[in-house]
Amino acid sequence: MKKVAIIGAGIVGATAAYYLSKESDLEVTVFDHGQGQATKAAAGIISPWFSKRRNKAWYKMARLGADFYVDLLADLEKSGQAIDFYQRSGVFLLKKDESKLEELYQLALQRREESPLIGQLAILDPASANELFPGLQGFDHLLYASGGARVDGQLLVTRLLEASQVKLVKEKVSLTPLASGYQIGEEVFDQVILATGAWLGDILEPLGYEVDVRPQKGQLRDYQLSEDLESYPVVMPEGEWDLIPFAGGKLSLGATHENDMGFDLTVDETLLQQMEEAALPHYPVLAKATSRAERVGIRAYTRDFSPFFGQVPGLAGVYAASGLGSSGLTTGPIIGYHLAQLVQSREMTLDPANYPIENYVKRLKIE
Repeated sequence: MKKVAIIGAGIVGATAAYYLSKESDLEVTVFDHGQGQATKAAAGIISPWFSKRRNKAWYKMARLGADFYVDLLADLEKSGQAIDFYQRSGVFLLKKDESKLEELYQLALQRREESPLIGQLAILDPASANELFPGLQGFDHLLYASGGARVDGQLLVTRLLEASQVKLVKEKVSLTPLASGYQIGEEVFDQVILATGAWLGDILEPLGYEVDVRPQKGQLRDYQLSEDLESYPVVMPEGEWDLIPFAGGKLSLGATHENDMGFDLTVDETLLQQMEEAALPHYPVLAKATSRAERVGIRAYTRDFSPFFGQVPGLAGVYAASGLGSSGLTTGPIIGYHLAQLVQSREMTLDPANYPIENYVKRLKIE
């Protein structure tokens, strides 16, 4: 029986735990200290197909990450889990310069050939858009894609951990390499997955590594409305804020991208208020919210905003991923699955060589 430890129970660690728990010859333990996790504070929009990022490796990961949800949903359903965390209710894209909508429409048509999940595409006027999202205003036209989805990240992680039934230890831990295996807490493990997001340096720097992963603070606000928003599309205007509707009248607005706040988890009312003021002209119903709550999390990003995964250089049997930035719920599940495949030396659809960990995690020479 091989012992595998996973440090970090966000979207990456929880997905890896779920897929490894299916193997009868592995004993899996998950460690998580639970503070600041990006997954819990994520907006959860799955719609990578309109990105203009030139990074082809990133787009491939995001495109396949969106597709991977189809497999993940099927697998969890087979495990008897509710799949109440995912809703493919479509997405609206708004542009300040609406002449750009046609260009985006053409890009999406082209990308739909390899990503049929995009679904139906249309440029809608306010009357047509209001049939799907009553009360939305402040535009003449928008682009609609029926395949856009939203995910409740925290609920998804809960479902994955429930289905995996792995041992979950809620404490902050460190990693000690031994002659054979790795000590975490009181136990020794054969293999380790580091899914600690922005905290990867906390684990590896004491072992003599330089880690290029930086924290990015993200805040969003959840509103409670009287409307049932279950079938409403996600709204993505240009700029910081998106509107993410959920069943039961919950509407999330977010999120901020703050690169200079370190690991600060305090709520910044001013920034949230600015977002609300920017959103109100598009959706005045927000003003009638019966309650408001805030979520704050810390995303991980690298100097070139690229994610990475693979074996930690110089630590056999230790695998890590980080740098997912703002697309963690899009790319997190497929990365978690790939880390589980790496642990078992199995084939993968994404090649770690295109997401090279050695560019971001370097062992310092010991003089």
